[in-house]
Amino acid sequence: MATAFVRTVILYILIMAGLRLMGKRQIGELEPSELVLTMMLSDLATVPMQDFGIPLLSGVIPILTLLALSMLVSQMSLRSVRFRRLICGTPTVLIDKGNICQEAMRRNRFTIDELLEELRGQGFCDPQDVKYAVLENSGQLSILPWPSSQPPSAQDMNLQPEDSISLPMILINDGRLISKNLNACGKSEEWLHRQLKKRNIQSYQDVFLLTLDDRDQMICLPKEAKQ
Repeated sequence: MATAFVRTVILYILIMAGLRLMGKRQIGELEPSELVLTMMLSDLATVPMQDFGIPLLSGVIPILTLLALSMLVSQMSLRSVRFRRLICGTPTVLIDKGNICQEAMRRNRFTIDELLEELRGQGFCDPQDVKYAVLENSGQLSILPWPSSQPPSAQDMNLQPEDSISLPMILINDGRLISKNLNACGKSEEWLHRQLKKRNIQSYQDVFLLTLDDRDQMICLPKEAKQ
């Protein structure tokens, strides 16, 4: 039992480290090589976890080899445009100035139903309302509408909206002080204690969430009483 637990933990940590090397992507945003790597890693990790007769190294070495190959491919893709096109492919234009590129759709095995579904998902019912539709390497469809089909922006209406967007920093997360964020905001713990006292809060443990943006606007949510 203990052997199964230890082997599972080791393989789990190894797979998680490998996926972190691939960056923060969702499954639908993976390049073909990254998707193949993910599938192979899951298969390789399953066998040593289920069959104790197989040495753990027999699963670890192939996983490390695949991760090394993945990093090598990534480095070569950064250095060579031709290699990147070979491995990852190139984006394909499916709608060009309102006209559907039927040959490009056939080449990418993209049906008209799939195209219309993607257009409806982004608020377009008529392909002619779209100037360009580009099938990205990840399989996502990027849609660029005609200017007449785009909603007017503040610039189009000659408005000068106030810049009210600011990125809040989390200072307290579920009773835990994030000292790094507090220092980044240029605040001290004494200042934070004073702010909590103004809200009749005695300690960090009584705060569920506290954020502060670059305009010194604070959001403080105390913890709810346990029932």
